[in-house]
Amino acid sequence: MEFVIVSGLSGAGKSTVVSIMEDAGFYCVDNLPASLIPGFAQLCMASPGKYARVAVVCDIRGGQTFDGLFDALEELRAMRCDYRILFVEATRDVIINRYKETRRAHPLEAAGCSLSAAVDREIAALEPVRARADYIIRTTALSVAKLRGEVLQVFGGEERSEMSVNVISFGFKYGLPIEADLVFDVRFLPNPFYIAELKDQTGLDEAVRAFVFNYRQTRDFMRQLEDLLTFLLPQFVAEGKTALVIAVGCTGGQHRSVAIARALADFIRQKGYNANESHRDMTRKKI
Repeated sequence: MEFVIVSGLSGAGKSTVVSIMEDAGFYCVDNLPASLIPGFAQLCMASPGKYARVAVVCDIRGGQTFDGLFDALEELRAMRCDYRILFVEATRDVIINRYKETRRAHPLEAAGCSLSAAVDREIAALEPVRARADYIIRTTALSVAKLRGEVLQVFGGEERSEMSVNVISFGFKYGLPIEADLVFDVRFLPNPFYIAELKDQTGLDEAVRAFVFNYRQTRDFMRQLEDLLTFLLPQFVAEGKTALVIAVGCTGGQHRSVAIARALADFIRQKGYNANESHRDMTRKKI
């Protein structure tokens, strides 16, 4: 069983970290009192198939000292429950600004205690936990996507290298796909619509595909696009992106965009990614 204790500063992003860990297959429990950790771990160890990956959050909300947590860690060790501690932090100024922006009260704020004093007290209280942490993630300058990448780098296992890519063909006359991350316009390519024997076929038919790729500008475009995606796809994976939508559009979404989307999906699969293709407007009744 993989057992992780998540702690850190209030406002540093623990909730987001736990959400990411849930996506990676962890069973997560927020704000578990330290005294309950050994009993909870014992229950999980008794059901290894169901609770193979577990994360519990233990922070300042459970008390201003962490002697109970360290006692719990000793019990885990006696139970032969291997555990790791993840500590999430950000700079003092960033945490103060986050609380000001959200207008939430810090857990240690009380009558007569300023926000800055509460943050200072928490930093001091959590220092012994930080010193024992196996991993420290600093969220000061991290976007959510970058934070996801950091968490999956440590806990994602095989998941961290996976990203699904969906290649969509569409017709501009019917509007852009709102889910698209990248959009490529292929209306500059020669249009099979004006060839009588090709008009009623689609980009999945060999005759249309051959027509589209018979032109040098199509082949040049594909080389440029493949070079671009060869660079971009690993960057998206490193950022922690798990799903990418690439939309390829022509006028009606029947010929050129379909042929290009099919070729692009094949290329992405050859690069080792999980790629699906769909053709939104290919069979749409034309207007």
